[in-house]
Parts: sequence; C-alpha cells; structure tokens
Amino acid sequence: MWIQLDNDRFTSEEIKEGNYPTPLNPFHQAVLDFSHDWLNGKEHFELQTSGSTGLPKKIEVTRNQLKASAQLSASVLGLQKNFNSLVCLDVRYIGGVMMIVRSLEVGMNMIIMEPSSNPFEKMDTRFTIDFIAIVPLQLEAILKSPQRDMLNKINTALIGGAAINPKTIKDIEGMKCNFFATYGMTETLSHIALQKLNGPNAQDYFESLPGITLSQDERGCLKIFAPHISDEPTTTNDLIEFITPSQFRWLGRADTIINTGGVKVIPEKVETSIRVVLDHLDITNRFFVAALPDTLLGESVNLFFEGIPFQKEMEDMIQKKIKETVNRFERPKSIQYLSAFVNTDTGKINKGKTIASMIN
Repeated sequence: MWIQLDNDRFTSEEIKEGNYPTPLNPFHQAVLDFSHDWLNGKEHFELQTSGSTGLPKKIEVTRNQLKASAQLSASVLGLQKNFNSLVCLDVRYIGGVMMIVRSLEVGMNMIIMEPSSNPFEKMDTRFTIDFIAIVPLQLEAILKSPQRDMLNKINTALIGGAAINPKTIKDIEGMKCNFFATYGMTETLSHIALQKLNGPNAQDYFESLPGITLSQDERGCLKIFAPHISDEPTTTNDLIEFITPSQFRWLGRADTIINTGGVKVIPEKVETSIRVVLDHLDITNRFFVAALPDTLLGESVNLFFEGIPFQKEMEDMIQKKIKETVNRFERPKSIQYLSAFVNTDTGKINKGKTIASMIN
C-alpha cells in the first residue's frame, strides 16, 4: 500500500515511521499526518460537523467507530486491496477523512490531489483510479472538461455533500462507472444510505446500508440508528418520505421551511422544480430559494441568483415557466441578485449569511 503525492510516493511503512519530508503543503501534510496517526494506532479523533443535526460543532470519535464505518462501506461497494483510490476532498471534514480510513483499512493505494473543481486536470494520466469520492460541483466540472472520459475508467464513484442536478444525473446515465449519491453526515461517520444513479439498477431514492435502522420523529425528520456508531439514534433535521423501512426520498430541511401565510413550503423541493426550468433556459447561475420577511404573509418565498441581474424579458420568462411548474404557494414573490454568494467551508451555499450580507 502506498500514498502518491505529486511526484513522491511513500509506503505505509515510511508513513508509519514518519519518513516523509516536512513542511509539505497543508493538504498533503494533513493527509500524511492523519495516516501516520492511524497506522500508529491512535484511538481518538476530533471531527468538525457541518450542522446536519444542529449547529456546527466539534465531536470526538473513536478508532473503532471509524473502522466499522469503513468496513461497512467497503463491503457494500466491493472495495479491494490494491485498488487505487483518489483522495481529493478536504480532510478536515468527514468525506475526506473516510476516504483515508477506507483506503488504510482495505489496503488501497492513495493518489492525493489537492481539492479543486476538477481534480483530474493535473493528475498524471498514467494512474488508474478504481474508487473516488467527489462533490457534485467537481462532477459537473469533470463532465465539462477534456478529462470527462476518465470517469469511464473508474469502477465506483461516491457523490455527496449536496444535492445533484437532474441534468448531471442524465449526463452520467450511459457511463461505465458506478455512480452513487450518498446520504450521511459527520455524526454517522459518512454515508448510511446510497442511491445508485446510473445503469440498469438506477434508483430515485436512498437505500440504507445493512444493519442501519431508520425511523421518523414527530416533525417527519429522519432518525438513524447505526449500532456500529452509537447506542443512541441520531436525529436529523432532514425531512424524508419513506418508500419502505429501508428506502426513502429526501425532501428538504426542517430548519429552512418557509411559513407563508400559514402554508409550509419546503424550499429544496421548489429548488428542484426551478432547476429543471433553468436547465431548459440554459441558465447556469447558482441559485437558491429562501424566505424574506413579509408584512402580510409573515414570510414570502423568494428566488436568489448569483451574478448580474437578468434582462427583464428573461426574468419574466423565468417567472412564467416557474408558474407553470410549481403551485401558487411555492411561486417566488421576487427575484433577488447578489454578485457572490457566501459559501460554507465545504463549498455549500450558506443561505443565511448570504441573505444577511444582502440586508446589511
């Protein structure tokens, strides 16, 4: 088992002994430091949560918990010793951490590429990749790049961290790589459910991994019992719809619901409909739906775009097409523009801070 950093390769024995140069760039250093700690039997690790179950915070997890999660994923995905995995996610967060743990536990070699929109762009094409985990923005960038065909040479790709554009799912339909959307969070040590995105067994729902028990709380939010992680269930803020006890569709977040005149609107559901409209109009601007105070309704539904304002004719067309797509309670009362959205550390749109920057 080895780790490849640019032109340098280190064996697991060298990493365990600490025989690698310092200082490296911060990302490479973080990968090697975590790997060094793991290979030397470190028992406790601190992780930063993203806020799926409440406010972002730091939590401590054990080696056995991380190991159990990695082994479950490896079993379900068929990961094998001497596979090559590509680590291109921020290792300060659970997605990147678990790529390292899975690789070390299974005995996969690691090719390390600093996080970027297209991790294939600067990668040595002599390397073959068997297993990757990327976010939707990375997948979209790769699909638009000269490196697009490299995806066909990969066996398994995990896509997580944000919702996936339906157009992107359509783009990967015929590819040989097995693409899976992931559902999970820091508190569950990465994914506890997967959605096959392409091929003859493609799904439009998530299916929980073996041994995971799912339920709902009084709000309709998902509760997860993962005995390999905790003796207590994890309650999320994710509104879901059950298909079977192990299969569900994600609807949105309970903490972003818009209460407009007493009618509860799930903004993520509206965003899915609007995304289809924008794809038809060839509009690629980032956007989101959120509430603004309303003297009559309490809150109103509003559409926020990143970039310069559209011409009135295009704005009218957007509103017309949205009106044909969503119900009257879900229609945006206004379209707002911001030159740049505020992002979280993991690259998601921070809706609250973006709106606050506009108001202030």
